[in-house]
Amino acid sequence: MKSLAAVAVLSITLAACVTAPSPSEYRAPQPTKTIDLDRLWSGRWHEIARLPDRLTDGCVAGASIYTPAGGDRIEVRDTCQVGTPDGKEKAIGGQGRILDPGMNAKLRVRYLHGLVTWDYWVLDRADDYSWFISADPTFERLFIYTRDIPDPAEVRALTDRARSLGYDVSRLEYPAQPAP
Repeated sequence: MKSLAAVAVLSITLAACVTAPSPSEYRAPQPTKTIDLDRLWSGRWHEIARLPDRLTDGCVAGASIYTPAGGDRIEVRDTCQVGTPDGKEKAIGGQGRILDPGMNAKLRVRYLHGLVTWDYWVLDRADDYSWFISADPTFERLFIYTRDIPDPAEVRALTDRARSLGYDVSRLEYPAQPAP
């Protein structure tokens, strides 16, 4: 029985460490643009840049694949290749829910049957939905996504946009991408 109790305590502790923040912890700017569910929260997005995170160590050619699941629900599959764009795939799936229906810019994703929960806020996006910048509300995670692999000038422009949102872009990682 003691080992079962220890596992339960460890699970609760782990969940607390990776659960979405409370509103008092929010530091990131608020989203300002309404999101068309069918244009942003669907299809494959390439992860062009991110702040370091132990969960993405060794990951390159990252992508998030969103699939509308009805109403405010979004299926999420985060994937990357290990080491090189041709490396072994590493992926995790989650169940997402829009937290701000109508605006549609805040998505809460529960991974591993709710053991891990992250909030993603779309802080900016292109008018044509060719890119978006998302972050968690605590300033600890930042991601730059594009539909297509961008050229270096586009990457610089997106990095500048993230800087203008208040992020320390000197820490951004730019993982290798698949050939266009």
